[in-house]
Amino acid sequence: MTIVADTSATVIPTGTWSIDPVWSSLEFEIKKLGLMTVKGRIPGFSGTIEGGEAPSITGSVDASTITTFDDTRDGHLQSPEFFDTERYPELRFESTAVATKGDELIVEGDLTIKGVTKPIELTGSFVGAGVDPYGNDRIGIELAGAVDRTDFGLNWNAPLPGGDFLLPNEVVLRANLAAVKAV
Repeated sequence: MTIVADTSATVIPTGTWSIDPVWSSLEFEIKKLGLMTVKGRIPGFSGTIEGGEAPSITGSVDASTITTFDDTRDGHLQSPEFFDTERYPELRFESTAVATKGDELIVEGDLTIKGVTKPIELTGSFVGAGVDPYGNDRIGIELAGAVDRTDFGLNWNAPLPGGDFLLPNEVVLRANLAAVKAV
């Protein structure tokens, strides 16, 4: 992937920003049976956003915190058939390029799941900057993209009558990042 955009300037304000794990999350959605969308989240995404002329986003999240609000399904997702959270407790993202194209924020980077690192592209927006009630400078960024779960060894599936499978390979990811200016 190559970003064809303006890499000389981004909308992310200059400085180092600490991603707030309380206000930030990684969310995902996948079709089930081709009929319904199952949504989940992995709360507690933390890391660093660098703004200015050399922007970057780096972060990680504890895979064992995954929730789809169904304990049985969550246990299955944490098992070796999916994320194998005992052996691979962390999901990690590190940007390789951050740019803007009009109002769109384009982030390329490396996503690591189950010890497998693959390049992905996320698009979204810089939501804005402001000061919270405690006087802290904050920013918000929303990003989304899709990955093939089998690229990361998330291969479990169940055959359905007619030759289809319970789950598609494509999973949509959404990162909702709230960050506070590091002092």
